[in-house]
This record gives sequence, structure tokens and C-alpha cells, in this order.
Amino acid sequence: MDNQGDKSTKIPSLDHYVVKDPEAFARNVAHMIEQAGKAASAWVEPREKGLKRDTLADPVTDIVKTLSKVSEYWLSEPSRALEAQTKLFSSYMAIWSNSIRRISGEEVEDIAAPEKGDKRFTDEDWGRNAFFDFLKQAYLVTARWAGDLVENAEGLDDHTRHKASFYVKQITTAASPSNFLLTNPELYKETVASNGENLVRGMKMLAEDIVAGGGDLRLRQSDLTKFALGENVATTPGKVIARSDVAEIIQYEPTTKDVLKRPLLICPPWINKFYILDLNPEKSFIKWAIDHGHSVFVISWVNPDQRHAHKDWTAYINEGLRFGLDAVEAATGERAVNAIGYCVGGTLLSAALALFAKEGEDRIKSATLFTTQVDFTHAGDLKVFVDEDQIRALENAMSAEGYLDGTRMATAFNMLRSGDLVWPYVVNNYMRGRDPVPFDLLYWNADATRMSAANHSYYLRNCYLDNNLVKGMMKLAGESLSLADVKIPIYNLAAKEDHIAPALSVFTGCQYFGGDITYVLSGSGHIAGVVNPPAKNKYQFWTGDTPVGSFESWLEKSVEHPGSWWNHWHAWIEKQDNTRVAPHIPGENNVQVLADAPGTYVRIRV
Repeated sequence: MDNQGDKSTKIPSLDHYVVKDPEAFARNVAHMIEQAGKAASAWVEPREKGLKRDTLADPVTDIVKTLSKVSEYWLSEPSRALEAQTKLFSSYMAIWSNSIRRISGEEVEDIAAPEKGDKRFTDEDWGRNAFFDFLKQAYLVTARWAGDLVENAEGLDDHTRHKASFYVKQITTAASPSNFLLTNPELYKETVASNGENLVRGMKMLAEDIVAGGGDLRLRQSDLTKFALGENVATTPGKVIARSDVAEIIQYEPTTKDVLKRPLLICPPWINKFYILDLNPEKSFIKWAIDHGHSVFVISWVNPDQRHAHKDWTAYINEGLRFGLDAVEAATGERAVNAIGYCVGGTLLSAALALFAKEGEDRIKSATLFTTQVDFTHAGDLKVFVDEDQIRALENAMSAEGYLDGTRMATAFNMLRSGDLVWPYVVNNYMRGRDPVPFDLLYWNADATRMSAANHSYYLRNCYLDNNLVKGMMKLAGESLSLADVKIPIYNLAAKEDHIAPALSVFTGCQYFGGDITYVLSGSGHIAGVVNPPAKNKYQFWTGDTPVGSFESWLEKSVEHPGSWWNHWHAWIEKQDNTRVAPHIPGENNVQVLADAPGTYVRIRV
């Protein structure tokens, strides 16, 4: 069944929309109201006790201010406003006319149809039932009209236009008739069929999720009860061999008779937990690397609290990366190391490499960057949340506790793809009353981490706001950093559909490094483009010339390869140094073992 639904002229039966047991339905409505009251109490109670402070005013103020600038353009000239209104009204009239003609038996084309891949309107009654078909088309026309208002408004600076486009998309996605009981035929029919039992279950889940969020909604995207760290996620055997205030260093057990002489140190993002690279044995990049002869060490960042309020990037470099290099050397006796940085972990690694070059620290001999930005000119939709006013408001909010609550960042990431990561779960959980299915990736996604105030403020200001790293204006440990000082070879992986670190943004960052850069483009997005084991034979990757000139030109001349880029990366690593030595066992060389992998820091929940 496609998104158009059945356009048969036969009048559809209304039997599925009629309540069969009014008494049972009324009883369930009463139970639903009772559960809704519990949800309201769960929201109110922590606020009455002073345990929760709302900061909704700041984003709402920014939305109003931004969209007001768009409306100023259209309302400043009456004829312009009339033209826009007339265009929308004429579309409504055309949809209405088509509805009348269809009822009379004519075959007519839709005025508006969902885009390919839009799963919101798959129920047959979206096309067969004239009422729901009208709602669908009117919504699609209105959403596109609103987007065009932003696109065609003159006099907006790029940042304001970007924000306005993002906010309009969020509003129109939220306003979709598929999100509401009375305007979604599938929800309506399910409610009638169950006499409203789905709504009772949904309100009960809503109350539970507000309680779990401590007064805020913690939207469940997976059945979290089906996963446990060290049991069915993050299961690769290893030991914690070092611990600082901000990081644990995990050394994994070898599985091969010999290993590459250069150990591999992985610096993951602290915005999420490291086990995205070790979800399960079939998806684990860590296990795959071990099985291919790498001595793998991973930095597991602490989930910070008030004690870490002043831990900035210098602290994360010294107590994370440099601390990790020391631990690797103590465990293996090797000074030369291959390093990997993922997302903001890659940005930190890049800044650290520039600092190390100033200091003469040369233990990292090659660097691999997974979906990493160093130039934030084309940083994507996350830039919507970054300007002076918003950062200052965020800093004020962080000053009270010393950190940014993990749910704030998780919500921001989810809003980048609200049509996939928010509203389908709102409908499924709270209206259909269904538990989400177990999914390890979404379990990881829900395992949010806090950000220390100093760290997060430094990141937002120096990267997203001022783009200081590529300007040579970033300062760490008293040094002004230049990526041109980084002479080691770099494998720079981007993902074609990445909405967090866009492929163009990663590409433009290549030009600032001082050494040889291998730019590789993976299929899919920020996660699936990285976590793509060869055995799955999914997606593809592109290789090409040195990443100079335009991204479009590079892509046009690139060569597409089927499947995963992992083997290509491993071959690149072996070209740097393929010397093999006996494997290193965690705990040898008088190194103290502190805990089993995945460690203790990763278990600290928000």
C-alpha cells in the first residue's frame, strides 16, 4: 500500500469508527483521566518542591523572535501578504473541489502527496476516506507553504533563516494530523476497537515516563528492561587499567596470536557513552578491531556532576587523552600509538594533536576521525541552538548545578530528526499504548550523559559560535593552536546522510591539517555510517583524490565501493606500520586491574 491509499470511489464503511460498547468506552475514558491526573502530578510535584526549574521560556522566546522576523517581511507589504494568503487559500479550495469531484465518482490527482519515505499516512483511509484525505492534503499544503514563507523571505541573515526553517519544520511536524487521535484514522479505529483501552495504557506510560524523567518527559524509544551493560551490550572482554577524575581507560583482551605493534587508543564523544562502538558482538567495531590484530584501548568518560563543573578541554586532554597515552605505554611498553576520535571526541583529538605538536608530544603516529568536525562553517542544524543569547542562557542554567543535564542534549539531538525519533514514539506509546520494541541502538541513545559546565561552554563558544580551531585562535594550556602543525597522516571518515557532522563540513575541515589526509565518505548517517560491520554487507563508501577544491567535484570523481569501509581503514592502518608483536594481556607489566569492562563510569546514569 503506498501513501496515496485506495482512491476507490466506493463510499468506505464507517463501522470501524462507531463505538460498540459505550459503557466500556466511558469506563476506560474515566481510567484514562485518572492516569492523566497521575501524569500531571508527576510533572507538578518536583516543581512544587523546588527540585525542577523550567527553562522553557528561553527557547520559546527565541522561536517567537526568529519567526517574527519572517512575518515582518510578509506583513510589511499588504500586497505581499495578500498574495501569500491567496496562494494558500486557493490550494485549500482546489483540495475541496477535488474532494467533491471524487465523491461524485471522478478520478482526480491529489494536490499534495507525502514525500517518498514518509510513513505517517500509510493507512488506507488516508486516501479512501474523504475527510482524512482532505486533512492529509491540507496539512501537506500548509506545511510546504510555511516552509516557502521562510525560504522566500528577503533580508534574513543566514543564521536567522536557518533557525526559522528549523523551527517551522518542528512546528509543522508536531502539527501533523497523524499525531492526534481524532485526526488519525488508524488511531481512531484502534481506540474504537479497544473501547479506549489503548488510551488508558498510554496515559499510564506517560505518567511512568514523567516520573522516570524526574518531572520531565523521558520519552522511551526502546524497551530498556531488555538490556544490561556487560550482559548483552558492551560485552567485549577487557579490564579497566587506569582511572582519572574524568576518564577510565579500558584495555581489551587480545584474540589473535600476534598484534600490530602500535596499540589503538579510541577517544569517543563524551556527549554519549563509548559503547556505541561495542553494542553487541555482531556490531562491535571494538571486537572487530581486536579480531584483526589491534591492541584496543578505549577512553570511557565520566558522567560528570557538580565536582566536574570546572573540567574544561585542557582537563579532558590531560586527564583523558594524555592519561590514556600514559596507560597504553604502561600496559604495552609502546610509545607509538594509532588514535581514533569519534564526533566531538575527534574534535578534542584534533585540538590535542595541535597542542601536542607545540609541546613536542609525538606518541600519536596516525589519527582516524569518525564523523568529526574541525571547521564548523557548515555544521548543520545543531547551529540552530548556538548564538550568543542562547549560549548565555545555557551558561546561566548550567551555573546552578555545574553541568548540563543529559536530557537537554538528548532532546536536542532527537529534535534534529523529530519525525523519526520523537513523534512516532509519542503516537506509539501514549496513544496506541504499545511498548516500544527492544533496540540496542535506541537503548544506547537513551543512556544520556551530562556535560560539565566548563567543557560544554568551551565547546559551544570555540567551535560552533566562533569556529576558533580553524582560525588559529583556539587556546589550550596557554598555547594558540594551529591544525597546520598536525603533520601525521589522518583517515577522515564522513557519512553522506549525517545530520550532526555533515559530509561537507568534514570535507572542508581537511584543508586545515598539515599532513596527508585520506577522506572517505560512508553511506548512511552519523551512527549507521560508522557502525557498519563488513559481515552485514550494507551501504557503501566512496574513496577519491586528495580532499581539495569543492566537495561536489571530489564526489563526482570518487569511486564507489559496496559494503563497509572497515577493511579499507584496516588496510590504511597497516600501511602506516604493519609490524607485529606478541599480544598484550590486561594486567601484565605490573599494571593494576581496577574493574572488568565496561567499567564503572559507564554505569553512572543521569
